[in-house]
Amino acid sequence: MNIKVIKTRKFMPPKDDLRELLKESIQNLHENSVVCVTSKVVSIGEGRCIAASEVKSKESLIKEEAQLFIPKDSIQRHRIHTITKGLLVGSAGIDESNANGYYILWPKDPDKSSYEIWKFLRSECKVKNVGVILTDSTAVPLKRGIVGHAISYHGFSNIKNYVGTKDLFGREFKYTRTNIPDSIAAFAVFLMGEGREQTPIVVFEDLPTIKFVAQQKIFKNPYTSWKVPIEEDLFRPFLKSVRWKKGGKD
Repeated sequence: MNIKVIKTRKFMPPKDDLRELLKESIQNLHENSVVCVTSKVVSIGEGRCIAASEVKSKESLIKEEAQLFIPKDSIQRHRIHTITKGLLVGSAGIDESNANGYYILWPKDPDKSSYEIWKFLRSECKVKNVGVILTDSTAVPLKRGIVGHAISYHGFSNIKNYVGTKDLFGREFKYTRTNIPDSIAAFAVFLMGEGREQTPIVVFEDLPTIKFVAQQKIFKNPYTSWKVPIEEDLFRPFLKSVRWKKGGKD
């Protein structure tokens, strides 16, 4: 396994050329690589940036971007918890760091964005087997500090399934499945950093157990999808006890 942390030029809000950045930054991409790209540069590439001076407030922008949100109250005054693009995330993923006076939103359709990057890399770098993960940072309940997570992926199977296999002592696994995109994204974001490192791309070569696919699987049956509806989620007792409000533009 080999890991490349790629330093790039400064990528400028509100709009910059993502394909050009990928072309000049990723040299000699090998077969069987997974390319992690921070969602922030993808959003800048899509022009998903709004000048802070042009919006009523960040709070109003968060409510527009979120599917569901928990209103601020006397206890929770500094952060709005949301479900956005099917994920539980603070502030609808909107970021102000390294943004040069803009609010940077998540990509409009993260799954489409990762697919477009995957298609571009296959064509530009002449590779068949490649994976793409769009990453961001998130907080973990009951832990201090942030970790990386995947907001979308493309080009490989998302699960390593242990169900039906046996452990060291012959006990059969009934539920265990490894979430591959988030596992990789966590380490990628650690390597990217959160400050002025200017390393928004990490390439993993020859990761074990990755099954590359040319066509992404469509999950139709319950308990099969990567993004999990609240009704199927392990933490649904907590999620369903909250008085969520619907977001979106009026």
